[in-house]
Amino acid sequence: MEMREGLDFRKVIVTIVMFAGSILFLLPFIWMLVTSFKVESEVFTYPIQWIPKQWNVIENYKEVWFGQYPFTTYYWNSIKVGVTTTLLSCLVSAMAAYGFSKIKFKASNFLFLIVLITYMIPGQAILIPQFILYRNIGLFDSHLGLILLGSFSVLGTFMLRQFFMGLHQEFIESAKIDGAGHPRIFWSIALPLVKPAVATYAILRFIWTWNDYTNPLIFIRSDQLLTLPIAVQKFTSMSGEFYSLIMAAAVSAILPLIIVFIIGQKSVIEGIALGGVKG
Repeated sequence: MEMREGLDFRKVIVTIVMFAGSILFLLPFIWMLVTSFKVESEVFTYPIQWIPKQWNVIENYKEVWFGQYPFTTYYWNSIKVGVTTTLLSCLVSAMAAYGFSKIKFKASNFLFLIVLITYMIPGQAILIPQFILYRNIGLFDSHLGLILLGSFSVLGTFMLRQFFMGLHQEFIESAKIDGAGHPRIFWSIALPLVKPAVATYAILRFIWTWNDYTNPLIFIRSDQLLTLPIAVQKFTSMSGEFYSLIMAAAVSAILPLIIVFIIGQKSVIEGIALGGVKG
C-alpha cells in the first residue's frame, strides 16, 4: 500500500513537471496567436498583454489572405506539392523497403548499404548537380521538379524496412503457396500490416515538405509557383513594420501542420507501438 502511494505521488510530481514544461513550450505559440489578433499599437506593450484590449480578429487575417500578397495561391501550391510528394514518397519508400526486406536476391544487402551511404551525403553538396540536371531536362521552375526531389527518402526506406522485417515470414510463404506474387503480397498483405508505420512516415514527410525552404528557393523562380515558406519570408520583408500581420501569416502557415498532427497522432502512437512489439 505504501509503495502504491509512493508511486502515485511520483506520478503526480512528474505530471506537474511535464505540464509546466508543456506550458513553457507553448508560450511562444500562444504569444504568436494572441499577437495575430492585436492591433499594431499593442504588439510590444510592456508588460505583455496576453488578452488584447482591442481585438483585431478579422482585419489582420483578411489582409494576409486577400491583400496584396495572394496567400490562397501559395497555400494551394504548398498543399499540392506536400500531398503529392507525401503520397509518392510513401509509395516508393514502401516498395523499396519491401523489396530489401522480403525479396532475397544477390547483392541485396550490398545495394541497401549503398542506399544508406547516400544518406551520409549532405543535401547541400548535390544542389549544384541537381540544379544543372533540372535545367537540362526541363524540370526547373516547376512543381513537378519539387515533387520528384522529395519522392525518394533513404530515411523512409530504412524506417519502413525495419517494420517489414518484423512481419513473420509465414504470411509471405502462405501467400506464395496460394499462388500470390510479390505485387499481390505487397498490396494485400504486407502493406496493410504496416499501415501505422506508413502513416507515421507520411506525417513526417508532409511536415518536412511543407516546411521545406531550400528546394523552393533554389528550384522555383516564378512568383505564382512559390510555396508558403518562401512566401512568408517575402511577406515578412514586405510587412516588416507590422508584426501583427507577420504573426497572422505565421499562424496561417503552421495551422495545417497542427491539424495534420492532431488527426494523425493516433497513427503515430500505433506506429511506435508496432515498432516496440515487432518480431
